[in-house]
Amino acid sequence: MSTGHYIVTGSSRGIGEQLSRLLLGQGNFVYGISRGIPESLKAFPNYRHISFDLNRTGELESMLQSVIDSIPAQDEGMIGLINNAAMLEPLQMVDQCSTAEIERSLQITLAAPIILSASFIRLTEGRPVRKKIVNVSSGSATYPAPAMSIYCAAKSGINMFTRCIGAEQANRPGGVEVIAVDPGMVDTEMQQLARSLPDDSFPMAAFFRQAHEQGQLYSAEQLGERLMAAIEQRYEPGELVKL
Repeated sequence: MSTGHYIVTGSSRGIGEQLSRLLLGQGNFVYGISRGIPESLKAFPNYRHISFDLNRTGELESMLQSVIDSIPAQDEGMIGLINNAAMLEPLQMVDQCSTAEIERSLQITLAAPIILSASFIRLTEGRPVRKKIVNVSSGSATYPAPAMSIYCAAKSGINMFTRCIGAEQANRPGGVEVIAVDPGMVDTEMQQLARSLPDDSFPMAAFFRQAHEQGQLYSAEQLGERLMAAIEQRYEPGELVKL
């Protein structure tokens, strides 16, 4: 992998933390965006942390601009945006979800990646380097699950958004590569939350517990390696990649 600069949302834990560690281990620069500060990444000199709540969508472009402005224009390699952060909750029937819960979930899981992607395309235009957006999707984008309607809808939206901007960028000179990746089932804190809930309030809990007990989940470490390969590889614009 060519040395590059990578902006990773949700870098404080799970997939984002592991991917950041792997990128840093290969000498890349990583700009991690999350509310919490990942202790495991502090030791890397090429890591810069941006404490930010993605729910503050009105401030996303100015935040991203400060990051991209700090990247030397003459650096070769790649500038990448990894839209990894997502919110699984609320895990309940839609009529039991409050307006505030629905808004926050959609802001973080769908609106923030859209705004960041639009800003990334604008702010990197004209830079003579390889540019790539990787949107982390989910099998939930195509699998209707009770008490997961908000998350499923957001991830389905991520897939269609990726296809649309892939078509927009396909024939643009110096355009941005855009893909969505379905990581499969990964043993993260989100998975742990899903299988810890009582069956009577969250019907999918038994499914998640069974998947864990039967060893069907990837580790964050395993997925990180696959994501690294997907970042390096070239795909059709807007392609959904199953890892």
